Amino acid sequence: MNPANPHASASLPPVQNNPARILTYDHVGIRVSDRRRALDFYQSLGFVESAAFPEHEANEMLSADGVRINLIFNAARRPQARNILLDEPIKLPGMTHPAFVVDDLARLQTWLEQRDIRITEGPHPIGPRRIALFIRDPDGNVLEFNQLTAPPGEPA
Repeated sequence: MNPANPHASASLPPVQNNPARILTYDHVGIRVSDRRRALDFYQSLGFVESAAFPEHEANEMLSADGVRINLIFNAARRPQARNILLDEPIKLPGMTHPAFVVDDLARLQTWLEQRDIRITEGPHPIGPRRIALFIRDPDGNVLEFNQLTAPPGEPA
């Protein structure tokens, strides 16, 4: 048995962990089918286009608190905005959704409801440290919003 990785086969070389620390993530890429519709939607959530990358059919959007997303403008529109990763009977590998942290989930919920943006799940607790709600963008991409609930002084 390999003590560094108890699930590894005895005949495999020991697993070497990445020597570089992963500090944070820079952005999440969200593929969309209609540039104007997606820009309007994500701007309403509080993101502002901060860079355009036409050679990559993408942009960068930034929230007031420094959260970055990239919209990728080359998706094929699917009937009823069905999400191929979540709405089909066979589950394919892939990223299913970004999860954003907000300071006031109840205020976000009220705002979403006032704008007829459908909450597809929640709000409800997920584990001991967060309350979450989920929505979808116009292409069916899932977005999770969390309010962290850990007691002060404890990591959320």
